Amino acid sequence: MQLDSLQAQHQFFIRQRIRMMVNQYEVRAVAADGTEGPLLAFAQQKRLAFKEQVTIYTDDSKQYPLLGFKARQRLDLGATYDVTDHAGNPIGLFRKDFAQSLLRSTWHVEQAGLPQITGQERSLPVALLRRFVDSLSWLPYHFDFAAGGQPVFSVVKKWGLRDRYVVEIQNPQIDRRLVIAMAVGLDALQAR
Repeated sequence: MQLDSLQAQHQFFIRQRIRMMVNQYEVRAVAADGTEGPLLAFAQQKRLAFKEQVTIYTDDSKQYPLLGFKARQRLDLGATYDVTDHAGNPIGLFRKDFAQSLLRSTWHVEQAGLPQITGQERSLPVALLRRFVDSLSWLPYHFDFAAGGQPVFSVVKKWGLRDRYVVEIQNPQIDRRLVIAMAVGLDALQAR
């Protein structure tokens, strides 16, 4: 997919594939009827890696990297993840706010030319239930990302046996590659 075409997307779906040794995610466009459309990107994360790293490809053949994100350090409760394009050029970064995440998961996203974006679980009651009632840790979570009180994008987890998300973008300036990285990161990294 061409970068201009990807940047024109205002909504997309992310679906996790069930695999034994890796986490895989399909990023799909939204078809005219609101169902899943063509594949936009394919992400893969190795499990049990010492330093978190996810590569996102143009498709599931994994021949052409589109972007990736990687933790700066091996073990960090408030880890920062650098997001780069296929050539290693920086797109932006995201990091978990460990202190605020004790009650309600909070992430910060940075892209040059935009104010800092903060994303937080939408529902405090659901966040608390997920943390303090083990049998309810499966409850879906929804994140709203905003900058200066203005919505930038949201990630809504859908009910189902495997993880599925709807991502909506409100700010046309945000790099869709950074949004994809953050959305995949929510699933891949949220429990850490």
